[in-house]
Amino acid sequence: MASCKSSIVDKCKAWPFVEGCLHAGLPCRNVCFWHDRKLRICDELEAIADELPSVNPLKCLLAANQLLPLLRMSHACEEEHVFPVFASGAHHGERSASIRRLLAEHIEDESAAEDLTDTLLAIGRGGAVDNPEALGFMLRAFFCASRRHIAFEREHILPLVAQPDWINSPAS
Repeated sequence: MASCKSSIVDKCKAWPFVEGCLHAGLPCRNVCFWHDRKLRICDELEAIADELPSVNPLKCLLAANQLLPLLRMSHACEEEHVFPVFASGAHHGERSASIRRLLAEHIEDESAAEDLTDTLLAIGRGGAVDNPEALGFMLRAFFCASRRHIAFEREHILPLVAQPDWINSPAS
């Protein structure tokens, strides 16, 4: 399984939350790093969608080669380090539904990324864009869902995990 322990982050958009979650050695900085990388690839995928029906084969190859490994490493980091801390706090039962949903989204995202990777690799290797509308929809569905997932984690998961007394919170 991929590890997120070795990445280094300066500042990111979620930094106020991330900085607070450094207690107990929690790797929220790494989640921030992965979020920022996922947002960058979303921007790259959006640029490809915006250029349709024409495409830059090199952009397609670069995005295809980064997408699935990036998602798998990011998801592993969240699942290994952030979700268990989030689940261990107060209101565990209420939060387990959110974790189950996020885990299901990880599976869906990786499945969609596999399809996108196959399509982008084929285009990058000189294949035609047979249906620009379908490809645009596929790209937009992926990056919009990814951005929503990241926004939820930044707005609802990281602020709670960042609370200094989170680990010692009594269960309800």
